[in-house]
Amino acid sequence: MSLAVDLGSGPNPANPLGAERVIGIDSQAGGEQVMNCWVGFDPLPLGDACADAVTAFDFLEHLPRAIWKEGLLVNPFIEAMNEAWRILKPGGIFLARTPAYPHPEAFQDPTHVNVITDTTVSYFARRVSADGTPIDPWGPELGRRYGFTGCFDLLYQAWDTSHLIWKLRAIKPFPPGYPADS
Repeated sequence: MSLAVDLGSGPNPANPLGAERVIGIDSQAGGEQVMNCWVGFDPLPLGDACADAVTAFDFLEHLPRAIWKEGLLVNPFIEAMNEAWRILKPGGIFLARTPAYPHPEAFQDPTHVNVITDTTVSYFARRVSADGTPIDPWGPELGRRYGFTGCFDLLYQAWDTSHLIWKLRAIKPFPPGYPADS
């Protein structure tokens, strides 16, 4: 793995997958390995399909679900997921860890404005049971309607005490039968 990008990294980007190079992206932190960008509000300052992995640890809960920007309704959380998918190579990994409902940690910090549940991932990733039947088959189509332009497969979702962990794989190009762009 050659390049990992850590969203909301602060001054010290995480590199849990052992990439040869890691770039942090944060709106408040700078440094040799950190690019300044308002994730979810601005495009990530990286090219298409350049990263092997994107991580987001204790970050997604800080992205608003919706804001008005220049007279339009914008969904920063969805835009951040679009950008993560855009910069990932085909088969690239998105790994996130975030406090989630029903645990109090999802709400206790006054800057947590995006409550995640164990079904939120369905809007961004195809989930299948052990026998291959879809779980939450409504998810990808609703994700498309709400503006998600990518496609992930859920590799892993689990609780780590009060935090939910997602491991997703970027699917490029779109698989046959995937909900059409709206």
